[in-house]
Amino acid sequence: MKYAYLEKDVILTQNARTVLERRYLKKDDQGKPMETPRDMFLRVASTLAAADKKFDKRANVDKATEEFYTVMTNLEFLPNSPTLMNAGRDLGQLSACFVLPIDDTMEDIFDAVKNAALIHKSGGGTGFSFSRLRPKNSQVKTTGGVASGPVSFLKVFDSATQAVKQGGTRRGANMGILRVDHPDILEFISCKEKDREISNFNISVGVTEEFMRCVEADQEYDLVDPHTGGVVERLRARQVFDLITEMAYKNGEPGVVFLDRMNKDNPTPALGQIESTNPCGEQPLLPYESCNLGSINLATMVKDGQIQWKRLAEVTATAVHFLDNVIEVNKFPLPLIEKMTKMNRKIGLGVMGFADFLIQLGIAYNSEAALETGQNVMQFIQDEAINASVKLAEKRGVPASFEQSRYNDAGKPRVRNMTLTTIAPTGTLSILADCSSGIEPLFALAYYRNVMDNDKLMEFNPALEKALQARGLDTPELRQKIAAQGNLHGIEEVPEPLRRIFVTAHDISPEWHVRMQAAFQKYTHNAVSKTINFAHEATLAEVRESYILAYRLGAKGLTIYRDRSREAQVLNIAGNQPQTQTTGPAVEDNFNPAPRPRPQAMHGITDKIATGCGNLYVTINDDENGGPFEVFMQMGKAGGCAASQLEAIGRLASLALRSGIDAKQIVEQLEGIRCPSPSWGKGGRTLSCSDAIARVVERRLRSKDNGAEITKKAVSAPEHEENGVVLAKLVDKAKKNIVGVCPDCSAALYHVEGCSVCRACGYTKCG
Repeated sequence: MKYAYLEKDVILTQNARTVLERRYLKKDDQGKPMETPRDMFLRVASTLAAADKKFDKRANVDKATEEFYTVMTNLEFLPNSPTLMNAGRDLGQLSACFVLPIDDTMEDIFDAVKNAALIHKSGGGTGFSFSRLRPKNSQVKTTGGVASGPVSFLKVFDSATQAVKQGGTRRGANMGILRVDHPDILEFISCKEKDREISNFNISVGVTEEFMRCVEADQEYDLVDPHTGGVVERLRARQVFDLITEMAYKNGEPGVVFLDRMNKDNPTPALGQIESTNPCGEQPLLPYESCNLGSINLATMVKDGQIQWKRLAEVTATAVHFLDNVIEVNKFPLPLIEKMTKMNRKIGLGVMGFADFLIQLGIAYNSEAALETGQNVMQFIQDEAINASVKLAEKRGVPASFEQSRYNDAGKPRVRNMTLTTIAPTGTLSILADCSSGIEPLFALAYYRNVMDNDKLMEFNPALEKALQARGLDTPELRQKIAAQGNLHGIEEVPEPLRRIFVTAHDISPEWHVRMQAAFQKYTHNAVSKTINFAHEATLAEVRESYILAYRLGAKGLTIYRDRSREAQVLNIAGNQPQTQTTGPAVEDNFNPAPRPRPQAMHGITDKIATGCGNLYVTINDDENGGPFEVFMQMGKAGGCAASQLEAIGRLASLALRSGIDAKQIVEQLEGIRCPSPSWGKGGRTLSCSDAIARVVERRLRSKDNGAEITKKAVSAPEHEENGVVLAKLVDKAKKNIVGVCPDCSAALYHVEGCSVCRACGYTKCG
């Protein structure tokens, strides 16, 4: 090879290679990779380094290529996913974060829908504020009708996102924000109460300083019509705040963003106000602005228990150089976005591997020493990033917005980039780098992973493995015990100092999660993506206290997640054996229901319901207590695939009913599923055959004791042993942030920083 650095092996885990092959490497028409991981990193490095020639014809592009390639292949720094996927390729869209405005006209609303589709197609995520839209039932003078309100248009954007697949690699992600003083705020807060509603959006309430003062003083505040500017109502702030916490307690949404605080740190207020953020809340942006992100792997910055400050400074400078070059070579999806992005040249350099970093230093995550370490390391990175941006400004000039920025002060150096630091979620990047995600604590210390031929391979935290080996404690029995619960809680064989240091997310109280977020926020220009984890048994009061604490400690927003709070949590259960196709901690099988035997004869009622494909006949037979026992479906002349799908739904629904699953859970799973041919009838719109079945079951429930729960019955002998395996896939028995099954590889999906993340294949979906 021409350059020695290219001869060095690129060391990646098998899991990282799998993720790269599925989502990042260039592929041929048959979907087979056309490049190796080494090729990908070189493609990205050389494309970004070439931008140096724009500013200096004599620039040493080979040297920049080597620097960029080295920090990536050493897994010291990785840029956001669109840069890895698209740099040097025809699409060429390299940014992850965008914010689009929505103005109060039908033309502007649907222009925003179109622009969002273009961004999603290119691999980016979008944030919107719906706060400019007039409230529901307002008069529309041009048509003589009434407005449908922000939530109705939020659903329009959600449906449009569902139809767009991001470049074949990532599904569209959105953030929807509504100001707390908008007249429709109560409807907005509750709009995702049902899990499957608005599934492609994260939502957050835009909270003002005035509102928080009214919460603390227990006062009323004004709701203002954005169209007229007039006060239309007053609400008691604490009641609104309590509703926010109640909905977040139920399923993790809405989050909150402190808008006034974000605008206080807006570096260019003359160009506009910050109204929204990117999908995970860590990147406040002006309308039509984009930002490219990257993360330093702190796990690589420790040697022999000491922080390598010199190398951290070098990697920080290289990362700032890299991210500034991204702006130069980026192919922006819209001219307006290119103009606004180059006006401010915002970048977002953050970290990942922080939990691994602390363990190498012998520091417990939930300790004052950890807070101090996090604050110090982020201050160092931000200071070094500013120094690097000043040096770039000396060579390349300052952005057009500098004269209108807060930096335009005789005593401050001229910077190239209006913001430099952001703590982003690193769900997929941390898989590539084989480190912990963002500034989150460890998720689990051991877990089982499916490998070829359906074998189970135990993944064990390497630092814990080393620590146990050093003490002569590493035995198969102890590993199995740790893997069975994913943490060291209550495992007395492990010495207390190790139990204290090797803590996982659910060993840590919410207060420590919030305090860690606030510690990093002190030295982060933009914001910090962090999930505040709560146990399933947590109280509403504890959630409320965390929001108040985040506000008082200076956070710019907050997202909470209470374990098992989402109805869609699903996990394959395999008793005390390793779990099938999941990367989370093994789950103890203390609930293994069996389906009740079917009597020879049963009585039931058949309902007819109109669907877009014809009339559907749904028969529900009752058990001896008058509750639903089994379901059969038939549709006119339907055959082939349609008939088989209806039969499959009926069998699974019947299996669940016969095994004591609450029929309301079946309704929750089936209702709202859409197909291309919805229909309208006396009962309203029917979205699909699945939705129709849910409607029939729900009607029957209402006629039986006002929807009382079905009595669960335990029967020892199942008709067929395999039914227990099928049923296991329906049981809401997941632990520790597992929120579903990956649609790509069937492994577990975890709730990480506002997104569903598959740790097996890298699939991510926010909303």
